[in-house]
Amino acid sequence: MDFSAKKLAHILDGTVDGDPTATATKFAKIEHGKPGTLCFYANPKYEQYVYTCKASILLVDKTFEPKEPVTPTLVRVENSYTAIARLLDYVAEEKRRSSKAKKSCRARWHRSTKFGKNVSVGDYAVLGRDVTIGDNTIIHPNVTIGDKTVIGSGCIIYPGVTVYPGTVIGNNVILHSGCVIGSDGFGNAPQPDGTWKKIEHLGNVVIGNDVEIGSNTTVDRAEMESTVIGNGVRIDNLCQIAHNVEIGDNTVIAAQTGIAGSTKVGRNCIIAGQVGIIGHLTIADNTTIAAQAGVIGNVRKSGQVLLGAPAFDAKQFMRAYAKFKASGRED
Repeated sequence: MDFSAKKLAHILDGTVDGDPTATATKFAKIEHGKPGTLCFYANPKYEQYVYTCKASILLVDKTFEPKEPVTPTLVRVENSYTAIARLLDYVAEEKRRSSKAKKSCRARWHRSTKFGKNVSVGDYAVLGRDVTIGDNTIIHPNVTIGDKTVIGSGCIIYPGVTVYPGTVIGNNVILHSGCVIGSDGFGNAPQPDGTWKKIEHLGNVVIGNDVEIGSNTTVDRAEMESTVIGNGVRIDNLCQIAHNVEIGDNTVIAAQTGIAGSTKVGRNCIIAGQVGIIGHLTIADNTTIAAQAGVIGNVRKSGQVLLGAPAFDAKQFMRAYAKFKASGRED
């Protein structure tokens, strides 16, 4: 990375307040800013560091008015937090473009595999029969991709990912190390003698475009039809998405959340860490579920915020908790 303030302003649709030739070669937090670094200021809690920061360039909102002298050249943008995200995307994309695509001689794929343009395949990756890989996709070392899997363009499959046969993955999908896509769901039928009979899972997983799935997360294949992850979904590390679950577009799910089979989660939901959701439920669009909540019933009204186990309206929960806490006091 090597950016002048003038170039940054051009990339981010901003303006320069200071030296347009000031140059940064790496990123830093505002409290750690040194010459040659680029920092950003977005949270008012960090304003004190604006005046002590020694970075070469500081991204700030257009509306920001410093109360004291500032050392860095300011690049003023509409929203500095959004701008730094855009810039990080830009840098990552430039790195991908500059890296030469290659298929390792230590990788293995079937002659029926179809590769798009500029596909990279790392050491000891194994691709099954009739696999299709889109343009500019990167498959890192030690990835396993099952037969008849379809992966779109611009995807990144990190080391140690396992994709079971028949999976369909859209464009610009990121699968982080250790995640497993398409394993059998937890389907077992009780028998009269007390044993369990395994239920075969013959469906698949379908992942939309612009999805990111974190390390060691599991998305199970459907018994029949598909487990569906919608467009723009973000799933954190160590989550469990069970068979036949459907996750709506642009929903985000934080770490250690588990969603049981056949539950349908709506669009634009926010599910915090360690949430548990039982099976066969419907969660309305724009629902927010707070950390460690346990959802045991349908959520039919859009836009609710839920808390507790069992989960219910967060404001009611806090009122109930206040009474519960007060009842336990000793005079």
